[in-house]
Amino acid sequence: MSGTGRSGARPWPTDISLKKSERTLTVTFDDGAMFTLPAELLRVESPSAEVQGHGAGQKKTVPGKRNVAITNVEPVGTYALRIIFSDGHDSGLFTWDYLYELGRDADAKMHAYLLDLKAKGLSRD
Repeated sequence: MSGTGRSGARPWPTDISLKKSERTLTVTFDDGAMFTLPAELLRVESPSAEVQGHGAGQKKTVPGKRNVAITNVEPVGTYALRIIFSDGHDSGLFTWDYLYELGRDADAKMHAYLLDLKAKGLSRD
């Protein structure tokens, strides 16, 4: 991916690598950050309305995604990726900023997700 034509100083992806066998997406940014994001985290944190809801406080807890895989990634313009998951979900547009945030905060987001599942009596499986 090229940073040509971008504006501002936000981190920009320089490499995106899908490893289907490991169910991960690795994104390297021009500030040197590199994040390997598991499919499960990407799926349960999808920016889609199906997961995030249509307003503040409407985020849904998505159970049963431990073994979800990424079947494909598609660029959307020069600002995002559409990630297609093995469960058919494909409506979230993952902007570069959001992918960076997910990578930076992956451990905290996964921990919060696991606590939320437990509190609601739900399972990753």
